[in-house]
Amino acid sequence: MTDSILSKAATMEIPINSNGDTRTAEEDSLEQDLQQVMVSGPNLNETSIVSGGYGGAAEGIIPTSSIKAPSMHHSNSNPSMISEEATRGVAVEKFDSVKKWSINTYKCTKQMFSERFGRGMKTVDLELEAQIDVLRETKLKYECILRLAQALTNHFYNMVQTQQALGDTFADLSQKSPELQDEFGYNAETQKLLCKNGETLLGAINFFVSSINTMVNKTMEDTLMTIKMYENARLEYDAYRTDLEELSAGPRDAATIMRIETAQQQYQIHKDKYERLRSDVSIKLKFLEENKVKVMHKQLLLFHNAISAYFAGNQQQLEETLRQFNVKLKPPGSDKLSWLEEQ
Repeated sequence: MTDSILSKAATMEIPINSNGDTRTAEEDSLEQDLQQVMVSGPNLNETSIVSGGYGGAAEGIIPTSSIKAPSMHHSNSNPSMISEEATRGVAVEKFDSVKKWSINTYKCTKQMFSERFGRGMKTVDLELEAQIDVLRETKLKYECILRLAQALTNHFYNMVQTQQALGDTFADLSQKSPELQDEFGYNAETQKLLCKNGETLLGAINFFVSSINTMVNKTMEDTLMTIKMYENARLEYDAYRTDLEELSAGPRDAATIMRIETAQQQYQIHKDKYERLRSDVSIKLKFLEENKVKVMHKQLLLFHNAISAYFAGNQQQLEETLRQFNVKLKPPGSDKLSWLEEQ
C-alpha cells in the first residue's frame, strides 16, 4: 500500500511556468494581483485591510478611510517637508544660475579670444574710446602728483619739527648763556616764527593732498568702474551678436528656428544693456571733466598762493590765503592722544 502511494507521488506532474519556476495557480494569481497593484498605484483611501487573510470573507474587510491617523492630516504642513521643498527650490535656482553663468562665460571667452587673434568683429565707439584713454592717462598723472605732494608733506613736516626743536634749544641756551643771550634769543624767535608759518603751510598742503586723493581714488575710480561695466557689456553684446549671426547663417529647421528666436531675445537684452551703459559712461565722463576743472582750479590756486607767501616770508598773506579757501588748521597738539586715551 505504501509502495503504491510513493510510486504515485513520484510520477505526479508538477506544473512549470515559462521561467522554469515551480509555482501553483494560486501563487501565479497572487503575483498578478501584486503586479497590478504596483502598476496602477492604489489610492490609500480606497484600499482595504483584510482581517481574514488573502481571499477572506467580506465581513473581515475594514476600509482604511475609517481609520483615523492624526499624523496624516498634518503631513502637508510638516516643517521638515516644507524645509526640504524650500531647499530643493533654492538648489534648482542656484543650478540654473550656474548654468546661465557658464554659458555666458563660455560665449564671452570665445569672443575675447576671437578678437585678440583677429578673427572676431568688435564694436567700437571711437569717440568714447578716445575719452576713456584720456581719462586713464590723466589718472596716472594725477596719481603722480598725489605721490609727490604726499612726499613733500612728509619732508616739510620733518623740517618743521626740526625747526621747533632747534628753536627750543636756542631758547634754553639763551637763558643759560648770558654772554650769548641776545644771539640765541633772536635765533630762537626766528625758528619759532618759521615753525608757526610752516604749520600754516602744512595745513594748506594737506588740504591740497586730500582733495587730489578724493579726485583720484573716488571720483575718477567711480567713473572707471562704470567704464569696466561698459566694457564687459560690450563684450557680452558682441558675443551674443556673433552667436546670432552664426545661427542665422546655418540651416533652418524647427530646432534651429527655436534657437534663433532664443538667441535673438538674448541679443536684444545685451544690446539694451550695452547702450544703457554707454550712455552712462558718456554722462559720467562729461560731469567728471567739469568737476575736475572746477576742483583743480581752486586747489592749484591755493597751492601756489600758500607756497609763494611762505617762502616770501609774508605771514599775513599766508594766513589770508587759508581764510580765502576756508582751510581750517588743527590746534597745536590735537593729533596727540591724551593721557587717558593712551591708557
